[in-house]
Amino acid sequence: MASAVLPSGSLCAAAAAAAAAPPGLRLRLRLLLLLLSAAALIPTGDGQNLITEDVTVVEGEVATISCRVKNSDDSVIQLLNPNRQTIYFRDFRPLKDSRFQLVNFSNSELRVSLTNVSISDEGRYFCQLYTDPPQEIYTTITVLVPPRNLMIDIQKDTAVEGEEIEVNCTAMASKPATTIRWFKGNKELTGKSEVEEWSDMYTVTSQLMLTVGKEDDGVPVICLVDHPAVKDMQTQRYLEVQYKPQVHIQLTYPPQGLTREGDTLELTCEAIGKPQPVMVNWVRLDDDLPQHAVVSGSNLLINNLNKTDNGTYRCEASNVVGTAHSDYTLYVYDTTATTEPAVHGLTQLPNSAEELDSEDLSDSRAGEDNSIRAVDHAVIGGVVAVVVFAMLCLLIILGRYFARHKGTYFTHEAKGADDAADADTAIINAEGGQNNSEEKKEYFI
Repeated sequence: MASAVLPSGSLCAAAAAAAAAPPGLRLRLRLLLLLLSAAALIPTGDGQNLITEDVTVVEGEVATISCRVKNSDDSVIQLLNPNRQTIYFRDFRPLKDSRFQLVNFSNSELRVSLTNVSISDEGRYFCQLYTDPPQEIYTTITVLVPPRNLMIDIQKDTAVEGEEIEVNCTAMASKPATTIRWFKGNKELTGKSEVEEWSDMYTVTSQLMLTVGKEDDGVPVICLVDHPAVKDMQTQRYLEVQYKPQVHIQLTYPPQGLTREGDTLELTCEAIGKPQPVMVNWVRLDDDLPQHAVVSGSNLLINNLNKTDNGTYRCEASNVVGTAHSDYTLYVYDTTATTEPAVHGLTQLPNSAEELDSEDLSDSRAGEDNSIRAVDHAVIGGVVAVVVFAMLCLLIILGRYFARHKGTYFTHEAKGADDAADADTAIINAEGGQNNSEEKKEYFI
């Protein structure tokens, strides 16, 4: 191992000068003395290697810098900051920054911690090994800065169903730039982000365009931050959506649903909307309400039903958003009726004829469809019964016909015997018939 030897007198002179120097200069002279002492025996760098790793730390936390020597032979290790100022020379700290603290010092490692890291501490730190030739390696400290503030803003505090609103979320002063994600309830949405950079810091603003419906009322819109320096950072606002009433007619009486002459009919109109409808209105389509009908709030009461009360009764409800209605078709049966009428129908309709669609019409025709299906089943059953009855009658007639016409089987051998006056004449006629036996024929009548 090669080395360089300095005169011992030079070291003594340096020590004496350090002791006699003013206090402000004494620290620097002591550092120089240490350097001279290290230089008195500088080993070669054969077989020695410096090892270190980059450090990533969140602002305000602790960063640890480690300078390690592989195959150490007691060479001197020192650590320098990005301005190449000595932080530690062996186990001595010349730099007056108490945030740097010695964690471990040995012949093979110099480990130093830096507390309360700030963005200004970011950069390259150098590990030096005094060998011949000297060795140097650097480690990089990267400081992560979470967003300073997260704000969400909705264009309108109260929206109307079907309206498109704008929602903005801003994450300020982060490093690196923040990624903003949007959620409506549990459903993730896509926004449009813009990034502004200022002094190595980033401000991100994300815009979300949202078309709201009545089902969105009370649902949270969430702005979520995706950043390596922070977890579960989010803010949210609840949507407030106004919508027109939803109307439904409830049959209160009779409970079995069968309306017969002399009975009482009671209907209740249920209307839900935002804002809540303050009143409802009962009308009868194509005619006035019966004189004996009583309207009390959302209830319609008709006593002593008769066939002149037949018709469609409509409940209308409205708020500042719009108007909606639901229909009930009444059919009064005779007092002898025992089955529930199929023509009763409850319908919830929009506030104008232009808004009618297939879904609304399907509700209004529900009773009629039931009636048609019932009639179809009755007709089919009647036809089947008639066909079965006709077949039974036909079988009976054919049976009686064949029973009466079984038929008689005979030959010409006895021809003439039936017309004889006595037995002798019959024998003679029969014998005459045998002479023509070759012309025998058989018949079936």
